[in-house]
Amino acid sequence: MQTFRQGEWENGRQIAPEPGAQRCERAATGRPLRAINPRVNVHTAYTVLDLIGTFAFAISGAVAARQKRLDLFGIAAVAFLVACGGGIVRDVCIGATPPAGLSNWRYLAVSLAACAVSIAAYAPVRRLRHPVLLFDAIGLGVFAVSGAQKSLMYGHSAELAILMGMVSAVGGGVLRDVLLSRVPAILDREIYASAALLGAAIEVGLSVAGWSSVWTAASAVIACAALRLASLYFGWRLPVFHAREGGGRGAP
Repeated sequence: MQTFRQGEWENGRQIAPEPGAQRCERAATGRPLRAINPRVNVHTAYTVLDLIGTFAFAISGAVAARQKRLDLFGIAAVAFLVACGGGIVRDVCIGATPPAGLSNWRYLAVSLAACAVSIAAYAPVRRLRHPVLLFDAIGLGVFAVSGAQKSLMYGHSAELAILMGMVSAVGGGVLRDVLLSRVPAILDREIYASAALLGAAIEVGLSVAGWSSVWTAASAVIACAALRLASLYFGWRLPVFHAREGGGRGAP
């Protein structure tokens, strides 16, 4: 294999340099090999992160559906919608169509695998104090980070990336609660969307500053999940403003 650099000659003519990631090696036949794009590794890393969040959300949806005594189809349907609902909304909003949750078989496979795990190992999972809340917090952090990063990869602004990170994170939980006739956590004074906003903001801020890496993503996921779990443990809630009865200034 021969490597040709800037200023070298081949068959009597000078070879033009190929800038950046487009510079490649040439084989002995003179045919260029495929250039290695560093963005591919980043894309792969966040696809894996997205699948981890899919598994965590699918577990939470399947366990919640089983607690509601749904049949096998109902458990699988709730698990898939919880796992992929927020990501589908995100992809439609940022123009990543068709959505990965519908076009990539891995998301369906991971959702069904999580459904099978929650059914086969329901007793060990159920022995966790709050399995739905635990896996929901993990999925919340992972989806907030992966949703924000995917929006940045599609060239959108930092503000939209933070918003799409939140949508990715809370969409599945909202669908789960609506399908199971529960008040969505996002509307119940809980620190839910706020935790997703924190994780997405940390990821976007570090990415814009040029510090994007696996460790920064992990830090954002941990911050989001930790805030969510801490709010549940300590009973932290957002303030509620009650309207005065009577409508007058002198009303008690």
